[in-house]
Amino acid sequence: MITVRSWAILGMSCALNACTVGPDYQKPTLEMPAKWTLESPWRVSTPKDDAPKGAWWLKFNDAQLNELQEKAIANNPTLAVATGRWELARSALNAATAALYPQMSANIAETRARISSQRALTQNDKPLYTTTQSETKPVLGVSYEADISGRVKRTLELSAASSEQVRADLENIRLLVSADLATAYFNLRAVDIEIDVLSRSIALQRRALDLANARHDLGATSGIEVSQQQALIDSTLTQVDILKRQRGQFEHAIATLIGTPAPSFSLPAMVTLLNPPKVSIGVPSDLLERRPDVAGAERAMAAANAQVGISTAAYYPSFTLTSTYGSQSRDDSTLFSGPAFIWSIGSSLVQPIFDGGRIAANIKSSKISYDMAVSSYRRVVLTAMQEVEDGITGMTALERAHTQATAATASAQKVLNLANARYEGGVASYLEVITAQQALLVSQRLVAQLVGQRLLNAVFLIKALGGDFEGMSQARTEANTPSEQQTAKEPALRLVSQ
Repeated sequence: MITVRSWAILGMSCALNACTVGPDYQKPTLEMPAKWTLESPWRVSTPKDDAPKGAWWLKFNDAQLNELQEKAIANNPTLAVATGRWELARSALNAATAALYPQMSANIAETRARISSQRALTQNDKPLYTTTQSETKPVLGVSYEADISGRVKRTLELSAASSEQVRADLENIRLLVSADLATAYFNLRAVDIEIDVLSRSIALQRRALDLANARHDLGATSGIEVSQQQALIDSTLTQVDILKRQRGQFEHAIATLIGTPAPSFSLPAMVTLLNPPKVSIGVPSDLLERRPDVAGAERAMAAANAQVGISTAAYYPSFTLTSTYGSQSRDDSTLFSGPAFIWSIGSSLVQPIFDGGRIAANIKSSKISYDMAVSSYRRVVLTAMQEVEDGITGMTALERAHTQATAATASAQKVLNLANARYEGGVASYLEVITAQQALLVSQRLVAQLVGQRLLNAVFLIKALGGDFEGMSQARTEANTPSEQQTAKEPALRLVSQ
């Protein structure tokens, strides 16, 4: 009778397994702009979906940067910790998946015990004796929790979403580490360019000092001109020392990012022409697919939604089936004889009746956590759009500023040449030459700084976009008909900087 009843309950529970309480997760719809705010030098170009997406720093064509990025990926401790967290999340997901299957265990117990003659009577008409006996009991047990309310399913959803969130966090940390490394590297190279500008200016200033000394020795000028030129050289040398200090800080930051002790690392100075690469920005809705922090926030919503289902499942009964099969004997020689075999089969059903409002409070807390996750997701998306728009605007402004600063440097060089000629001809004071030298130095340093800022802005924009957009899948575009492609709010074109 027990067997029939148990199998009947099992059949009923299997039918109920189709019931899963709690809300099914639906990704919230956000209002996304159709395009970015653009102006020159941005232009429309076709997407390159066959281009690599991961190693975005390759677009800068800097072999030294590529080598440093490889070292950072292999040795950065922050990245190693994030990788470990992902491995832990995968293990937790595997453990949660095990709840879908019956649990089987084997147990063997062997005891020897002395039984008291003063124990409680089991039969009043028979005396009890003190005895010592051995017992061997091997048992195979099987248990299975029928997922009546979908609690196990929701728990698995929670574990899967949490694992995917940790994976997105890993990708975000990898992006941040690579961007921080590129930022420190380009800052260092910009300082190298600026130090080179100062070094060349010092060489020109020393030649001017030699001229001033020569004219002073001939009695053509007073000593004040020599002092003025020497003061300018000393001021420029001071600026070199300040820049060298800044360079050292960037060098130390690079060492930490690649997992190398700062005292053991050095990067030789290098002066080369650096230009920011073309950056494909796509359309705003692409951020929902590309930014790892956006993906992590979306997975956090899915996990919070699953938790609502888990809390709701506590209202429903939990049903467990158990069975055992084995043998029991006081003598090893009869352990596997027919009379020694034992078995059991049973079930348990637990239904909460009164809990003082605990389950309701847990459900309310879960719903509040889900609402908070939704708000966090919206905040991350809005911040992402702000950062991309800032990068686009910054690249446009810096492009114009660099062009204007280059023209200003050429003009300042002409002014200095004219001032030198006027001074050597005796029609101008040396203060005019000093002023022209300072103006040229300021213009040259500004050009060097703008070169660095343009590179840094390109890194910032790529980071804001979640990586290199060249290589995005065309699956969404190919799903539309040609007529729909022409009218879609998200065109299949990309915008790149010239």
